[in-house]
Amino acid sequence: MELSIKGIVRRFGPVTALGGIDLDVAEGEFLTILGPSGSGKTTLLKTVAGFEIPDEGAVLLGGQDITLTPPRKRDVGMVFQNYALFPHMTVAGNVAFPLEMRGLKRDEIRRRVEEALRLVELDGFAGRLPRQLSGGQQQRVALARAVVFGPGLLLLDEPFGALDRKLREGLQLEVRRLQRRLRLTTLFITHDQEEALIMSDRIAVMDRGRIEQVGAPSDVYARPATRFVADFLGESNLLDGNLAGGAVRMDGFGPVPLPGQPPGPVTLLVRPEAIRLAGAAEAAPCRGRGRVVETIFLGLSAKLRVRMEDGPEVLARVPLRPSMPPPAGEGEWLAVGFSPEDAHVVPRG
Repeated sequence: MELSIKGIVRRFGPVTALGGIDLDVAEGEFLTILGPSGSGKTTLLKTVAGFEIPDEGAVLLGGQDITLTPPRKRDVGMVFQNYALFPHMTVAGNVAFPLEMRGLKRDEIRRRVEEALRLVELDGFAGRLPRQLSGGQQQRVALARAVVFGPGLLLLDEPFGALDRKLREGLQLEVRRLQRRLRLTTLFITHDQEEALIMSDRIAVMDRGRIEQVGAPSDVYARPATRFVADFLGESNLLDGNLAGGAVRMDGFGPVPLPGQPPGPVTLLVRPEAIRLAGAAEAAPCRGRGRVVETIFLGLSAKLRVRMEDGPEVLARVPLRPSMPPPAGEGEWLAVGFSPEDAHVVPRG
């Protein structure tokens, strides 16, 4: 089902947690709410789930107003970070619970539980207790319980936060495949930018109770609408300058052509992977010289912090091969540059 959030306001005393949220999630879409702690994303999820009642606005699921509908009567499945499994129940008992609450017959419950466990690749685990499972297996049980009754909407509240990196990355792809297979409309909450970019059809970036931007991951990353989005989503170089005569002039770099833009102060976003170094920078239209302050080895790539001559510090990310060292060591001077097409104008302030 499609989800529509219309003008949602939620206040806690003098604090406005949600300041008028409008958001539509299409049928079968995977939309991620991304934001820092305190941005309001969990309050928004609780409002959709029915655990919070908004002061203003409405929540519609499949065109039906569910704003005041109790959580148990909403056609919504939910997966929490802490799994929320019943410790005294078996895996099968946990998955069967929402079906039993809906009064299904025993044979139908058994069939659906078996099917849900196959979907999450837990065949043969039906008789185990949660304490006999790994964290990743418990999360799969929680996912099976959330989808076993065929909900119209799936809510995921930072479900991978308690898992180690390798397991988390594997489950991200599994959940995405399952969501696509079932065509489940999904609202996903996370503060992990990389996770949001990997999993989402669209991302809604929140800050201080408001949505700053909604768009496809590639659009939000490459063309952020605000300085907050540019700084929060991924690593960024935000370079302040002044636009005059169709070019931006800034400390540390040569002029950056920006035809068609009005004159005045501007900020340019240049992602670290767009920064060219050493020989690769010699042909870059916008370049200068800098001294390497720090080199951070990341396996397949390296991050270099470079202090520009008479200019700001920039972050560059360069790919590595086993036989290829970073382009310069700490303390060395080198050419630094980028192309105008890799620079995106973001609002000042």
